[in-house]
Amino acid sequence: MSIHPSLRSAGQDAKQRSVLKRTERLKMMLSKNQWKEGDRVCGLPKIKTVKIRIKKEKTVKAADKAAAPAAGKTAEKK
Repeated sequence: MSIHPSLRSAGQDAKQRSVLKRTERLKMMLSKNQWKEGDRVCGLPKIKTVKIRIKKEKTVKAADKAAAPAAGKTAEKK
């Protein structure tokens, strides 16, 4: 039996989580030496995730578009 399309989880609906899960927190704290093997797993401090935003290079694309037609016009004049 198949799953109804409305019940499927889509990747496009995934949002950035604000807090890490316990296993992710342990890995992060281990890398920062804030947690040692054998310490309590419950009661860990919450760690916020870092949102990475990539800026789009509009100025480079605009310069490429402006240079491409100008190069084509100079070739036609010769």
